Amino acid sequence: MKVYRIAGVMVLITALLATGAIAADLKIGVIDFQRVLRESNGGKAAKAEIERRGKSLESSLMKKGKELEAEKEKLEAEAMVMKPEARENKARDFKIKVMDFQALQKKSADDFKQYEVDVIRRVQKEVFGLVENIGKKGNYTLILEKGAALYHPNSIDITDQLIKMYDKK
Repeated sequence: MKVYRIAGVMVLITALLATGAIAADLKIGVIDFQRVLRESNGGKAAKAEIERRGKSLESSLMKKGKELEAEKEKLEAEAMVMKPEARENKARDFKIKVMDFQALQKKSADDFKQYEVDVIRRVQKEVFGLVENIGKKGNYTLILEKGAALYHPNSIDITDQLIKMYDKK
């Protein structure tokens, strides 16, 4: 999919350059979204938010895991004095708890990944709104994300300007 997007951008640039009148007014900028995430206040806040959520989730899962481990040790200690039928019932109940815990781990991981995507999309929406403002105010013909540009001179990189705007916002 990314190859088609890059190819489309290249076709657009070629078409714009082919018309002499537009070529004189052509102004292109490039932003590095990953750098915006790393260096801007909003990106750092999003990263901290994701890390807090991850640590909270990890702590909760570790607590439940330790409870299961303690229950397993208790069950093993009591197994010697239990009747076979009671031992089987307890073992079955414990196995169900372990499977429930594994399902909880998977669901928690999936939910966390979705949460992370949602936070990044929120930042992306804010940043891309600012990119649009920069484009309109600066009379840019085209602003690309760094990943879509195979080559670009540093002189057209407007990431610093974008980070400053985002920090002010």
